[in-house]
Amino acid sequence: MLCPLISLVAGLSVSASSVAGPPAEAPLHKVASLKITILSTMLADQGMGEWGFSALLEFDGRRILFDTGLRPETVLQNARDLGIDLSSVTDVVLSHHHGDHTGGLLALRRELSQKSPAALSRVHVAPGIFLSRRLPSSDDEANPTIALKAAMEATGAVFVEHRKPEEIFPGVWLTGPVPRPNPERYWGRPASIVTAGGLVPDSIPEDMSLLVDTDKGIVVVAGCGHAGTVNTIEYARHLLGPEPVYAIIGGLHLFAAPDSALAWTATRLHSAQLGYLLGAHCTGIEAVFRIRELAALDRKRAVVAAVGSSFDASKGIDPLSLAQ
Repeated sequence: MLCPLISLVAGLSVSASSVAGPPAEAPLHKVASLKITILSTMLADQGMGEWGFSALLEFDGRRILFDTGLRPETVLQNARDLGIDLSSVTDVVLSHHHGDHTGGLLALRRELSQKSPAALSRVHVAPGIFLSRRLPSSDDEANPTIALKAAMEATGAVFVEHRKPEEIFPGVWLTGPVPRPNPERYWGRPASIVTAGGLVPDSIPEDMSLLVDTDKGIVVVAGCGHAGTVNTIEYARHLLGPEPVYAIIGGLHLFAAPDSALAWTATRLHSAQLGYLLGAHCTGIEAVFRIRELAALDRKRAVVAAVGSSFDASKGIDPLSLAQ
């Protein structure tokens, strides 16, 4: 079924023709090996916890950094504490504009490029990430990525905008903006986008996730899931086929969701054959436990993420000590 036309504000739109998946006859590449390590979230066995998110993906000999945490030093120091060298990572994905996902990027680029000039030099984003924003009762610019873009480009980095789903490495896809047919409105604190016609509510239209296609199903990596958990997994299965959702890693912005919304979400995840949940950042501790129960998972398959915890496609979740 084709996705409906959805308006994204400020002239941005996604149509059925622009979000269609790969041709039905084209065989999709499957990633053979995959490990995802959490580098920024609130809970920490070792390293520093913070209100933010970052994860390192290692797959088939390649690496991607997904989001960069809040504080400039967090991901840098946590990677050092974990014995992880990020200097060989050239590609970074920013899921959306919020500072708790973008705050570490410039410090990482400046530090790592001293060892490798190509480190974090290619930044993947979706349209809308650089729109001007305002918080209530303030005329100050509220979008930190506007200044970040100029500072990053001054180091030689480039930004790659994804207006539609794209396979950035074999078997690894960025969704681009996600259609939102379900009424999931997990946008965070009220904010507005500046348009020619005035201020409009900020639905975070640029929110995108990363998809890894494996022979066991689809692995979804989300920063905050502002587009909606169910909207995102339904779109992932529209793009890559009706495979099981093998794992969801990252933030789902369900920490303040009422019980009814958690039950609805868990039911949809169960129907999508969710295998693992490593719920970080804004997912919420209680939300992880409720989804674990309602989606018929167990404590080995649904875990609150900690700094250094990981998911391996062949081994499952390593929660470390605190969240096991």
